[in-house]
Amino acid sequence: MSQLCIEHFASTVLVHVEPRQSLYEAARLMREHDVRHLPVILDGQLRGILSQRDIYLVETLTQASPHDIKVEEAMTRDVFSAECEEPVWKVARTMADRRIGAAIVMRGSRIFGLFTTTDALRALATLAQSQHTELTLSYPEEE
Repeated sequence: MSQLCIEHFASTVLVHVEPRQSLYEAARLMREHDVRHLPVILDGQLRGILSQRDIYLVETLTQASPHDIKVEEAMTRDVFSAECEEPVWKVARTMADRRIGAAIVMRGSRIFGLFTTTDALRALATLAQSQHTELTLSYPEEE
């Protein structure tokens, strides 16, 4: 089987926030769109990523209202990203090794989509279902 690229499994309908929006607004968007990760974009440029876990952490560490805390205060600035052509196994392995819940999928300098642990499980299910031989727990050799 040829290697499948990450773009085949990434979610391409993206909801995003800006750094100066409130955590309250970000949490509302997450609930409304049933997502747990939001890319943080300013002037068309990726600035970070905000997870549901980031919001919960800030809420437990401070007495401030989510209306008063800005996304930029809670977001992760060191975003893990992968190009669309990257093999799905490689991205999933990096996410597992680094305990990352989402990767931003890029096509050059533009955001293509988001690949989450849920997408990784869907990829695993699809690939395992298509296998006619026993699935082994090893990674393909790096090229």
